[in-house]
Amino acid sequence: MATVKLWTDAEVEANPAVKAVFDDIRATRKSDFVNNFWRGMANDPAHLARVWGQLKEIMGGPGALDPLVREMIYIAVSTANNCSYCVHSHTAAARAKGMSDAQHAELVAIVGLAAQTNHLATALQIPIDEAFEVKS
Repeated sequence: MATVKLWTDAEVEANPAVKAVFDDIRATRKSDFVNNFWRGMANDPAHLARVWGQLKEIMGGPGALDPLVREMIYIAVSTANNCSYCVHSHTAAARAKGMSDAQHAELVAIVGLAAQTNHLATALQIPIDEAFEVKS
């Protein structure tokens, strides 16, 4: 259960600041669906606008990484941060951008391996190799 109120479409329509963001979400995604994350964020319209702007720019704007790779990175980080909502949301987004079952399986294997080796390196307190240090 949410810890904040999830705004209905009627409540959104009554608040011009929230409505502007929701209208942009719908236009950007070419869908009438606005997911619960944004409905919860609507409780703070300024924060809603700020986070949507960041997400729109970083995940949807031009960049060196293609949109599918961005979604797969988001899945990996969301897994590491134990955000079930984000894992589900960005897995759906990655699938919509063409992620295959084989790519998903490989992603999950990499995430699992990275978690294991990260924990081992941390537990063993392995010093960083000089070769990995950035030279000025």
